[in-house]
Amino acid sequence: MTFTGIDGVPHHLRVDGSGPVCLLTAGLGMCWFDWDRVVPLLARRRTVVRFDRPGLGLSGPARAWPTLMGEARRIARVLDSAGAVGPVTVVGHSLAGFHCEAFARLFPERTAGLVLVDSSVEEAPRACAAPVLRDAATRACGTLLSAAGVPRALGPLVRRTAVRAGRYGGRGDPAPSGQVRRAYSTSRSLRAVLAENARYGDEAAELAALRDRFPLDAPVTVLAADTGGGRRWLSRQRALAERLGGALRVSAPSGHFVMLDRPRDVADAVLDTPRWPSPAGGGSPPPGD
Repeated sequence: MTFTGIDGVPHHLRVDGSGPVCLLTAGLGMCWFDWDRVVPLLARRRTVVRFDRPGLGLSGPARAWPTLMGEARRIARVLDSAGAVGPVTVVGHSLAGFHCEAFARLFPERTAGLVLVDSSVEEAPRACAAPVLRDAATRACGTLLSAAGVPRALGPLVRRTAVRAGRYGGRGDPAPSGQVRRAYSTSRSLRAVLAENARYGDEAAELAALRDRFPLDAPVTVLAADTGGGRRWLSRQRALAERLGGALRVSAPSGHFVMLDRPRDVADAVLDTPRWPSPAGGGSPPPGD
């Protein structure tokens, strides 16, 4: 277990295995241990980096609202802290698919491949029309719920319920109870989940704007979950793969938490993704660099 400071926030970081580097980052409100079934399948052939975003898992509380640019830069800082040398394969699940695609566009020289695991998709994203009011309401909600003791009383239960709902066949949460209590019984985790949810639309809109400015050079694999009944979702994932010029893989049967239902499919998508360095200096430099 390692902690590294990024923008004044202690970030929980784990590095396993050896070989070319891949980075795993999970969806809204999730933690490092949600990749536990995937890591052993990769660690013999890859150096696997995973981390907790601010407020989640074992990382310190967030000091700023999440933004897409900020999350892309966070991935870069995590890789720096892990000592990653050369281009890496970035793997994003759900909301973190936005973050990894943004990283691949902003840092092409550092990206060897992009794997989107049942990634979030927004065809017509719209940023919030009243962000100040939205943020104030989110902050107030977090304060009230924390003062009422909701995180300690219900945090782990909500986590378990969400995972069961997102797995194929309603399977249970495989995470150890001690880890779940430690990660989800705190006000910082509640506030982080609320913040990520509140800023979801803004990040989707940021990504749409980014796509118009920065090309995507890395090979892309879209790994879509298929329960056998969600054909509309599968068609949206197929459209995402086509838009990004990538390959579509279908994980079936699987719920949204593909890394829990079919970890081998995730590992194979990473290992089979072609790796080539993007040309140094390709595209425009990230804003502010």
